[in-house]
Amino acid sequence: MAEPHGGGAPTAECRPRSELQAAQYQRLAILLSTIYGQNSFYSRKFDAAGLSPDRLELPQDLVRLPFTTKAELVADQQAAPPWGTAHTPPLERFTRYHQTSSTTGRPLRWLDTDDSWQWALDCWKAVYRAARVNTKDCIFFPFGFGPFLGFWTAFDAGTQLGALCIPAGGMSSRTRLDLIDTLQPTVICCTPTYALRLADVAYDSGRHDLAQGPVRVIIVAGEPGGNVPATRQQIEKQWGARVIDHHGLTEVGPVSFECWESPGALHLNEREFLCEVIDPATGEPVAEGRAGELVVTTLGRTASPVVRYRTRDIVRLRYEPCLCGRTLARADGGILSRADDMVCVRGVNVYPTAIEAVVRQFHDVLEFRSTVTSRNALLSLTIEIELRPGSEPDTAVAGVAQGLREATGLTVPVRVVSPGSLPRFELKARRFIVDPEARARHDSHDPEAGAPTDP
Repeated sequence: MAEPHGGGAPTAECRPRSELQAAQYQRLAILLSTIYGQNSFYSRKFDAAGLSPDRLELPQDLVRLPFTTKAELVADQQAAPPWGTAHTPPLERFTRYHQTSSTTGRPLRWLDTDDSWQWALDCWKAVYRAARVNTKDCIFFPFGFGPFLGFWTAFDAGTQLGALCIPAGGMSSRTRLDLIDTLQPTVICCTPTYALRLADVAYDSGRHDLAQGPVRVIIVAGEPGGNVPATRQQIEKQWGARVIDHHGLTEVGPVSFECWESPGALHLNEREFLCEVIDPATGEPVAEGRAGELVVTTLGRTASPVVRYRTRDIVRLRYEPCLCGRTLARADGGILSRADDMVCVRGVNVYPTAIEAVVRQFHDVLEFRSTVTSRNALLSLTIEIELRPGSEPDTAVAGVAQGLREATGLTVPVRVVSPGSLPRFELKARRFIVDPEARARHDSHDPEAGAPTDP
């Protein structure tokens, strides 16, 4: 694996936590006073809660601020189409448009001004610093740029950083691999799924020396594979490169990043975000070290802010300084799961990350899909696997089934499907499919739905 260019954590990310938190609450007070009276959505929310931002005593009054949910924002846009009312300056000030990937429902539209967009780029520069990316690097972006936020901020931030940025949309995987051979990029930004897909295409096309190539860092985002050990190991082995995980949301921005020194943990960028962890059922804060739902307030995205936004991401935070020197909170194991993704199958809480953690241990499995259906008033889980050429189907099925039984306690039917029959993904993969009847049954009848979780 190629050596990093070197570098260290910036002083601003290594400040004592008392100083960091004091700065957070100063910026929160400024944010609240700025948006109150100008941002109609939040002005209504604060008035309904009987709050006047200039009378809040922070940090103790933080819990008085109402949570914000995606459902609220979607409803606001339906009531005042197309943009809703959660914007602070006049609409003519906005210059950037994106929308969520809509994997869990109606897409949410999002706008940024030049200032708020620059704030997002500065957040992405923190990701690059932790990945030790600098002006010596060439960054390759192998996906089509659409309205999904994706790596748009990463691309613009990379150019401002002084790195050479290569857009590679509208190409086949083989054409992209040819371009990698020609241009010799040192960094790739993509989903974990597509990093594996490119490696598989490289092997199939006779490029068996991918690990000897120029790529030294693969920055992944968009899905949980980056924090699944078996998935990380496959990517790093096939590319001979270090995986750096990152996570963010369209409506929030680039929230977290992995540093070189602590693989498998995500630093929360607390310089730009106020982060809390709550019990997803009660909304109450959880004790340090306990898993709970991440709640985020954007301190610098004043034009289109979110205040106490329930991300539905489940994390477990640690607060002691990292080996890299950063004092920012760390999410151990990255994003453990999403509260929206959990399904209770025969009394067992099943998460997509738990399934991927098992399936990716088997190199013979090229692609897979999990499907939850409703049958005889119960939810049922099945797994389809696509195997590499030359694999032994019976052995693969038995291994995956046994791994799932040990990990979940469930006996899960595993079926081999024909080569090329499962979908391939460039951006966010959808391998965990819950049919509408099963989802409705789970949400309406399962006593565990929305309950506290500690995966």
